[in-house]
Amino acid sequence: MSSLADLTDHEVNRFFEARKKVFPREVDGPFRRFKWAIMAVTLAIYYVTPWLRWDRGPHAPDQAVLVDIEGRRFFMFQIEIWPHEFYYVAGLLIMAALGLFLVTSAVGRAWCGYACPQTVWTDLFMHIERLVDGGRRDQFKLDAEPWGAKKLAKRLTKWTLWLLVAMATGGAWIFYFADAPTLARDFVTGEAAGVAYATVGILTATTFIFGGFLREQVCIYMCPWPRIQTALMDDKSLLVTYKYWRGEPRTRGVKRAAKQVDDAAELMPQGDCIDCLACVAVCPTGVDIREGPQIGCITCGLCIDACDEVMRRIDRPEKLIGYTTVEDEKLAVEGKHPRPPLERLLRPRTLVYFAVWGAIGLAMLFALGNRSRIELDAGQTRNPLYITLSDGDVRNGYTLKLRNMQARPRRFTVALQGLEDYEMWDDRMPREDAGATLTLDVPADAVLRRTVYVAAPATGEDKERILFTTRAADDEGGEAIAETFFNRPGDRP
Repeated sequence: MSSLADLTDHEVNRFFEARKKVFPREVDGPFRRFKWAIMAVTLAIYYVTPWLRWDRGPHAPDQAVLVDIEGRRFFMFQIEIWPHEFYYVAGLLIMAALGLFLVTSAVGRAWCGYACPQTVWTDLFMHIERLVDGGRRDQFKLDAEPWGAKKLAKRLTKWTLWLLVAMATGGAWIFYFADAPTLARDFVTGEAAGVAYATVGILTATTFIFGGFLREQVCIYMCPWPRIQTALMDDKSLLVTYKYWRGEPRTRGVKRAAKQVDDAAELMPQGDCIDCLACVAVCPTGVDIREGPQIGCITCGLCIDACDEVMRRIDRPEKLIGYTTVEDEKLAVEGKHPRPPLERLLRPRTLVYFAVWGAIGLAMLFALGNRSRIELDAGQTRNPLYITLSDGDVRNGYTLKLRNMQARPRRFTVALQGLEDYEMWDDRMPREDAGATLTLDVPADAVLRRTVYVAAPATGEDKERILFTTRAADDEGGEAIAETFFNRPGDRP
């Protein structure tokens, strides 16, 4: 690794060069329209989802997507996840990561260019900036002007609009953690919890700063993903690429029409690039794609729209800048045809990612479809381990935890296996009412804790394996089993 002393003066100056503000020019084209569509869809999902309703019955919240911290549950439409089922959430996170690996391996930084929250909100803030300050030239001119009434008014207007968007962003986030209409009313009236106001304040500040001021610096310096993605890409991954073999050597100005000339310079080879810098002017991170792949390029495709517009004007073929692969570029230089798109996608790396991603998804669907909505846990009382009753029987105590994972109250029958001539009762009934089974009523989406006593003759093994079993009266949700032991005199803890 070279040290700072090994760098040239130009390289040192560039290394410590002050940040140049980026004011991208507006452009129209298929990639810009695709970004508009992605922005509309992602923002709509984020802002609208907490307000969607989903009927789960009278005993469960009707918000479609809800992280119920107080009730310690996560609702997503028909799916309900309990804390002990967090492996489903972990599975979703793993699937999201593998999906990102798959997309990056196939089409490069598509996530960064279109769907990343930093990209979406920065793009939105830039459009607001154009609405208030004007086009690219007007923005540079206004930025260079000294502070005055006009500049102050424009800045305050822009910052106010940014702040409103940032507040809406923070406000939407808290609605995922409580009933949205109720929390909105409490928030406005000042009756919401302090953590709600703190969360909105933090998210408002971060959105305002990251989307309005830091912008491309987040992508270039703060985000770790550009550094990770290089390990996920290969020669067959799509990139936004400048076709140097077609564009070089560059010529300044519009291409001259073919004509008979005497100037020898007119006869020199000319590339299609006219060095108009349109690709740089529209880039949201301010990079020059003609310098090759670089960490600042988020592959949003806006430079493709800008370059195609110029190529049409000078009557040259489009896609001087385009989505292509390193392998296809090598083939193009050699005069060969690129590989079919399907062949680029169906390669070992992408197939492995897709296979693992699909296997996890199918396993989670199978587990969701076959999971029991009843759970039973039996913990034995350790002090004392057993008691000898006046009639000679031995009594053991247990703490049963019976979980009803449905959104309605249910009645359960608890029985015992592995023990003969036993009696069972709980701490809310006398022994005279004991029997072979126990009936317990459990509220909707709740865990019932109950102390249960089991008495059996003193004759038998010192430590006998037993099973508590339970089944709902409506016979839905299957059967739950908890294993424990019945102890008699002579055992030790």
